[in-house]
Amino acid sequence: MSAEQQTRGAWPGGQWRWVALGGVVLLFGLSSLDLFQHYTVGSGGLTSMLGFNLDPGPWVLGLGFARGVSLALAWSKPRAGFQLALVVTAVTAALSDAVSTSEPWPWAATAVFGYAALLAIAGARGMARRELVRWWIAAQVLSVVVYVPVWALGTANFASGIVMAVVSAAGAVLGGLLWSRSEARSRLAEQEVISETERSERARLQERARIARELHDVVAHHLSVVVVRADSAPHRLPAVSDEVQQEFAEIGEAARASLTEMRRVLRLLREDAPQELEPQPGFDQLPELISSARQAGAVVELDVEALEGIDPAVQLTVYRVVQEALSNAVRHAPRSAVKVLVRRAYGCLRVDVVNGPGAAAAPATGSGHGLRGMRERVELVDGTIMTGPTEDGGYQVYVEIPVGEEVTGDDSRAGR
Repeated sequence: MSAEQQTRGAWPGGQWRWVALGGVVLLFGLSSLDLFQHYTVGSGGLTSMLGFNLDPGPWVLGLGFARGVSLALAWSKPRAGFQLALVVTAVTAALSDAVSTSEPWPWAATAVFGYAALLAIAGARGMARRELVRWWIAAQVLSVVVYVPVWALGTANFASGIVMAVVSAAGAVLGGLLWSRSEARSRLAEQEVISETERSERARLQERARIARELHDVVAHHLSVVVVRADSAPHRLPAVSDEVQQEFAEIGEAARASLTEMRRVLRLLREDAPQELEPQPGFDQLPELISSARQAGAVVELDVEALEGIDPAVQLTVYRVVQEALSNAVRHAPRSAVKVLVRRAYGCLRVDVVNGPGAAAAPATGSGHGLRGMRERVELVDGTIMTGPTEDGGYQVYVEIPVGEEVTGDDSRAGR
């Protein structure tokens, strides 16, 4: 997906809308003032060489307005914003000279910081780092093209180009960092959606199992009693007529048919969900979780030891526990230090995820489904889990799962 598609219609909402609008208006005003005070717009550059002058007022306002519009486009159509910013700079170079050789030209201070802001905003709104670099290079190429003729005339001042390269590079780096952070948060959000879907599916299967138990314990039990009593009635009551004995026989047959149908329904209710066609995550995917949490701002340390031969079902449980714990740490304790320990010892697999207090207070808005889902997963593999706050204001999730001293593929629970 292109940057245009990713950010289309993404103009900020709420209070940020006014901040963005204020930045655009400010850039328009400062750019116009900068051009009016420091540049001979309409009487320099090509106009001077060709021997005619233009009214500077409309051109100053037009170029300043176009500079502001280029920044506004950063939120919705970043490519168009970059193109317009480069065109404005090229037109400025063609129609003006600096009032003195000490003035930056053609990249005025407002143009430099406006382009850097454009790079940063485009990155934050989804433009990939590789494309940000391409637009940074495009600006430097324009600088070289503009400086060649004035260098030949001996009037070039390269300070503007150097400042432009450095400041815009900083904007591109900032945009790349913001893009990485946005991507990390998107991945965490996707993982939370997957976890919620799995919890819903698990709840559905548990409800089916509960219904099956109730049917088996109550209805099937009573039907079995009916069959036994109907079959034994002729022997217990020998004095009854043949018609009554035939009635008991028909009752027994009907009860047996109902019991057979009931058992078929119970088998359907107890059938597990279809097996996943894609491989389920395990220990090999833990580094990806850690990387996502780090990009989202957490300082994560991973310590993994002696994990060979662990059942795939246990690996999936550990992965989901670590995923939920990291997600909670990023959400409730932003930029906190997190230590993830996964170690096998004394026949148990121990998982310990501890995060410190966050850099800023975050409201606890969770529903509790995540912790409940972790507990259910751990119990399904005969493990135990303990969760709670730590003394320093952080949070700990500790899990122990029995795995034995040696676990081979023959011991896998995945097919049970």
